[in-house]
Order: sequence, then C-alpha cells, then structure tokens
Amino acid sequence: MPHDPHLAERMRTALARRPGISERAMFGGFCWMLNGNMLCGVEVGRFMFRVGKELEAKALAKPGAEPIVFSGRRMGGLVWVDEKACRGRALASWIELASRFVGTLPLK
Repeated sequence: MPHDPHLAERMRTALARRPGISERAMFGGFCWMLNGNMLCGVEVGRFMFRVGKELEAKALAKPGAEPIVFSGRRMGGLVWVDEKACRGRALASWIELASRFVGTLPLK
C-alpha cells in the first residue's frame, strides 16, 4: 500500500514511547507491530488499525472509519480511518483500541 510520509511520521511519534513496538516495511508502506503482531499502518490519507472482530463494530461506529476490502473480500477486524478523524487525541484513542485486541495475541 502506498504511504504518506507525513502520516507515517505522526504514527512514529504517537508510538515512540510504547513498549513492544517495532516498525516494518509491508505492502509497499509501513506497519507497526506490537510484540511482533501487526497493530496499525498508514496509507495515503488514512490510517489502518487492527481492532479484531470483537471490537470491529465499535470501531466502525466511530467517525471516519470504514471496513477494509481487499480484492473484493472484507478483511474482518481491520479498519481504515480517515486522517481527518485522527487529529489531536483521536489518533491515540485509535491506537488504544487496536492495542486492546493486539495486546491479547501471543508474542511472535
């Protein structure tokens, strides 16, 4: 996925002090891992968060969120969030929501 360097830098800054975070080039862009499991990523104009299937409905009810569809198939537990919906404290809120799910996964 093509990425936006500005959004990537915002994500790096937001995740800088969190333990267990690593950055990985994936899908032609960047994703961030929590304890080796994909947590979030960036694309041009939007962020991607892995919220899991149990939190997906809650995530999709938030402003700027939409399901991820890849090759005609909906990717359960993953959401796109428009960059405008992630300004101020909203980005941290999305990271927290994704961390609630990804933090339960076994270490890789």
